[in-house]
Amino acid sequence: MNLIFDYDGTLHNCLKIYAPSFRKAFAWLTDNGYAEAKSYTDEEIGYWLGFNSADMWSMFQPQLAPEIRDTARRIIGDEMNGHIRNGDAELFEGAKETLIKLRNDGYSLIFLSNCRRRYMETHCAAFGLERYFDYFYCCEDFGFIPKYEIFRKVRPNFSDDFIVIGDRFHDIETATKNGLHSIGCLYGYGSAEELSAADILVNDVREIPLAVEKLCRSDCVPERR
Repeated sequence: MNLIFDYDGTLHNCLKIYAPSFRKAFAWLTDNGYAEAKSYTDEEIGYWLGFNSADMWSMFQPQLAPEIRDTARRIIGDEMNGHIRNGDAELFEGAKETLIKLRNDGYSLIFLSNCRRRYMETHCAAFGLERYFDYFYCCEDFGFIPKYEIFRKVRPNFSDDFIVIGDRFHDIETATKNGLHSIGCLYGYGSAEELSAADILVNDVREIPLAVEKLCRSDCVPERR
């Protein structure tokens, strides 16, 4: 069985470093007259977690010229990578233990994120993600196409079945559009409504192994080999 994991909001408590980075970029926009000053709550900022950066900026500030959006994006990216290198980033409590258990149980773990390669590589260095994951895919390497399309491109590389695990609609959409089972992570940044199509919902990362086991025992998914 192949387990496709989202990263931010599923394993990584991303808001801790995203919120200050977002606010710095937005301050640059307002200081330079590109946007009207406004205060954003962490909840409002957290909504954008899970989107790739191109979609996020085209939806969040569609009036901005592409070069201004790109500068703001780079500010966020540089700030977040700086926070990671400074040791400010953190995985959810129990995330590493969950990944270890799943590896020990014989599952193949796949990293699939709407992030850029530099971000993925910085996290790999910070948390030793190569110890847990067998394969790594980020949307930048596929021209920022949706996750469900990235899956279709990589699917021929795998045998056996898949379960998608994530906290946003992008993850559940990947499952529903490709006939896969999914686990929705309510502790992340997505709403219960956008995760409603998931086969199982979990409230803690440590609940994922049992959810995977239940899906593997179901009549719809063959037992793992």
